[in-house]
Amino acid sequence: MTEITPQALLAELHKAAATATSVVAKLDDSAVAAPSELPGWSRGHVLAHLAGIANAMARQLEYAARGETVELYDGGYEGRNRDIELAAGHDAAQHCEAVGTAIARVLAAFDALGEDSSDETGWSAPISYRNGTVFDGGQALWRELTIHTGDLGTGFGPETWSRAFCEHLFRFLEARVPDGIKLVLQPLALPQLTLGSGARSIAVNGMITDIAAWLAGRTPTLGSLRATEAADGVELPELLPWPSGAPAAK
Repeated sequence: MTEITPQALLAELHKAAATATSVVAKLDDSAVAAPSELPGWSRGHVLAHLAGIANAMARQLEYAARGETVELYDGGYEGRNRDIELAAGHDAAQHCEAVGTAIARVLAAFDALGEDSSDETGWSAPISYRNGTVFDGGQALWRELTIHTGDLGTGFGPETWSRAFCEHLFRFLEARVPDGIKLVLQPLALPQLTLGSGARSIAVNGMITDIAAWLAGRTPTLGSLRATEAADGVELPELLPWPSGAPAAK
């Protein structure tokens, strides 16, 4: 798998943002109030979260540019959850404005980095999110925009994810492989990849987007997944929770 560069990541962020804002702009009030793909959340909840994470990541970069760090959400995850509940019931126009403004803010913060890789102010600058760097924050925003746009259930589900995004998820979500298991991912027509190092080897084959969706806790939309162990068909293993630092499904 090819490692993504900061400039390639910036391009991916703009693509994901364009898709998200386009989808949001087409929702009316009844569509916003309808259930999303996430249990217990309306589309309004997902939209409130999209605006919240975009603003939160922009805040990470704005502080990093001054050589400072700050918690991801003002008020921590309790504050995050409270803000989502307060904004979930907004109408379509309010959500469209909030998401658009937040995404514009965070893209401006990433665009300002250019090719700067300095530890003090560029892509390598530290942020508090997962005790990582600005580059890590960019990858997180890529995941949030892409996955949660799919969670709106408007036709941009996992089947639309790019190979680059799926391969990024494979690396990021290796932490979900249970102890004692080695997952041999066999995406159709692509090189296989091994996650985990356990003695029990389970092969998972299918379309790359279905494998990535399963690892991300989403429904594989192409119905292509098959798991085998010692050449016998088996159930897909139960994965560990989403890597610590952010909720898995929401």
